[in-house]
Amino acid sequence: MKILLHFLFFLFVTFSVFSQEKFTISGYVTDGRSGEAMIGAKVFVPSISQGALTNTYGFYSLTIPTGNYSIEFRATGLNTKAVTIDLTKDIVFDMELGTDLQEIQEVEVSAKRGENINSTKIGQIELQIDQIKTLPAFMGEVDVIKTIQLLPGVSSVSEGGQGFYVRGGGPDQNLVLLDEGVVYNAAHLFGFFSVFNVDAVKSVNLIKGGMPANYGGRMSSVLEVNMNEGNNKKFKFKGGIGAISSRLTIEGPLKKDRGSFVVSGRRTYIDVLMKAFIPDTSPFSGSGYYFYDLNLKLNYKLTDKDRIYLSGYYGKDMFTFGNKEDDFKVDMPWGNGIAALRWNHLFTNKLFMNVTATFSDYMFSFGSEQDQFRFALKSGIRDYGAKVDFSYFPNTRHKIKWGVDYIYHSFTPTSVSAEVDSVVFDTGEAQRLFGHETAAYVLDDFDVNEKLRINFGLRYSTYAHTGPFTRYIKGDLSTPDTSIQYSNGDLIKFYHGLEPRISFRYLLPDKSSIKGGYSYNYQYVHLTSLSAVSLPTDIWYPSTDKVKPQSGYQASLGYFRNFKDDKYETSVEVYYKGMNNLIEFQEGALPGDNVNDNTDNILVFGKGWSYGVELFIKRTYGKLTGWIGYTWSKTERKFPDLNEGKIYPAKYDRRHDLSVVAGYKLNDRWTFGASFIFATGNTLTLPSSWYVQEQSLLFNYGDRNSTRMAPYHRLDLSATWYDKAYKTKTDKITGEEIEVKKRFRSNWSFSVYNVYNRANPFFLYVDNDGNFLSGDFKITVKQVTLFPIIPSVTWNFEF
Repeated sequence: MKILLHFLFFLFVTFSVFSQEKFTISGYVTDGRSGEAMIGAKVFVPSISQGALTNTYGFYSLTIPTGNYSIEFRATGLNTKAVTIDLTKDIVFDMELGTDLQEIQEVEVSAKRGENINSTKIGQIELQIDQIKTLPAFMGEVDVIKTIQLLPGVSSVSEGGQGFYVRGGGPDQNLVLLDEGVVYNAAHLFGFFSVFNVDAVKSVNLIKGGMPANYGGRMSSVLEVNMNEGNNKKFKFKGGIGAISSRLTIEGPLKKDRGSFVVSGRRTYIDVLMKAFIPDTSPFSGSGYYFYDLNLKLNYKLTDKDRIYLSGYYGKDMFTFGNKEDDFKVDMPWGNGIAALRWNHLFTNKLFMNVTATFSDYMFSFGSEQDQFRFALKSGIRDYGAKVDFSYFPNTRHKIKWGVDYIYHSFTPTSVSAEVDSVVFDTGEAQRLFGHETAAYVLDDFDVNEKLRINFGLRYSTYAHTGPFTRYIKGDLSTPDTSIQYSNGDLIKFYHGLEPRISFRYLLPDKSSIKGGYSYNYQYVHLTSLSAVSLPTDIWYPSTDKVKPQSGYQASLGYFRNFKDDKYETSVEVYYKGMNNLIEFQEGALPGDNVNDNTDNILVFGKGWSYGVELFIKRTYGKLTGWIGYTWSKTERKFPDLNEGKIYPAKYDRRHDLSVVAGYKLNDRWTFGASFIFATGNTLTLPSSWYVQEQSLLFNYGDRNSTRMAPYHRLDLSATWYDKAYKTKTDKITGEEIEVKKRFRSNWSFSVYNVYNRANPFFLYVDNDGNFLSGDFKITVKQVTLFPIIPSVTWNFEF
């Protein structure tokens, strides 16, 4: 902590000297049509080639020498506005963009043009929501996570799955944030859809390398999703009706130009459709599935220096299965609840503060009933968090951030109950674990000279595992089982460590640059899984006296270059990632093995590493936009207690991963989209031989993950038809026909998933045919495929 304070004091002293004889222009950039803050808008002074980008809340601060300047305000998809300012003192200047028919039909001006080579960001990609909506959608549901799976370095779990792996890291190593609230399960429908309703989403940012010091708690990546703030000028409605779900969004002012709200809801009707095909007389009557989610956001401008934001999300899945003939029933609900309250305060035109309080809750439960027997299992995690972040803009060459955060974790890895009639089985007390996670950080993004920019940061994190807690100690043949009881508040184990982060950019001639980055991370929460795919049954588990925090580092180096006036952005990145204290269930572990026991008693620990190269080519504007991404990588694991201690490939190790994404705007009425994916098949473990013992068929298994599925490839296509934006109307005074903008707009989106009907493997299993005694017995490996060609249509509207 002393190191952080000394570093911070040094920065302030330095900048107080070098910032003399300069003045600051600061303010907020908003969308004049809705009043929403514009993220990443650029404020640029052409005469001195200096500028600044707005933050998540639309705030900017630019300190430059005194003088008379023409200052440009740029935002993606909108015309540039220029104002002349005589800067002889500090000035507060707010700008609204998009107020005078500034929408560009072919977007050729982007606020972020040149950022590919100029910024210190390495391994970071921002996605435009409008572009995501034009891509082919699975069953008509536009999906944020499926879109990021098309980026280099990002792999999907399996066919249709929602879990994602970044540069060889596991799904638990991704920090998924919704308005700064942590999302522990980002999936609906067993992983086939994400929890992010795109009608409620404003921006998406993926950090897969060079993680800045203000992020922590995960080792691989950050997926930052920000919700729309709502229109503070007028009420608007938008929604859509698709093949399996419908959605509706309502937004409007709380008080015009000062506050707004947005409410967005979505629900599937698979359960309703199933009723039409399963009659009441069927033994499976009552089976079904549905999910729903609800997004809410309020924001209000208290004063010119104070703003508050309240965000909320709640989503739930409900799966039911019943067989009347066998008197068998299963209920499986799971869901997320997230809330975030934020307060922005502007101390000076250079010092910006954001205070955040968060709540996050994930719950999964499983219940089954047959005859008089009832069984139930629950697991989940609940967080309460608070953080404060400061941003300081001393001049155009420096941007400093520092802050602290705290999270109180409450884990319920497993809670089991069982009973027959009125007889209740003793399954032990529900496991509950508690932890306190804290962190403090400081970083500076600064220009050493005109060519070299460095982002250096330091993060210090701690984790305390506290009581109440029962530690079960398994005995052997000579000693009985024992346990240790910890009372409320007792410190069981304390972990801490420094996490240095650094990235740099060095400009080269011809619009190119070299970037590099190094980051070291600690992760105090873990996800344990018995399956090869990400499911709701996966268990979140904390660091304990037996489970050490995961730790890892990543080093990356890349060459970035733009072509043809920044129309094409290209990059080549190489990376190496090392990971320690990874966890897996021990061989043969079953979900019920931790009843009357600690889950970490059936875990094993190891290490892993991943390295690879990523190629990325992006066409940023024009009628044709899109990208090509290719990744060559290798990901391996080594656990002393698995695979006889030998190195084995991770289950999501993929040697080759290619994605081609394109969008084409034919005219104002038609846009087309396409995506193609090719990837090396996932790994799995299959038997290497079989034998019969006492009339039972038994198997010998080969090395862990030594079998690889067939390659995965798929082509998706989409087309969107828009109604006319204007209608002809007769002027009552002049009698002339004029064109006026329609208040009600709609479009039809058509998509085809898996165009050439590729039978991609979901999983493989071993089956046997014939009779051993008759000599025609044989073992075969069979493949299960989920999705054939699937056409879909969605009608979208807004008014």
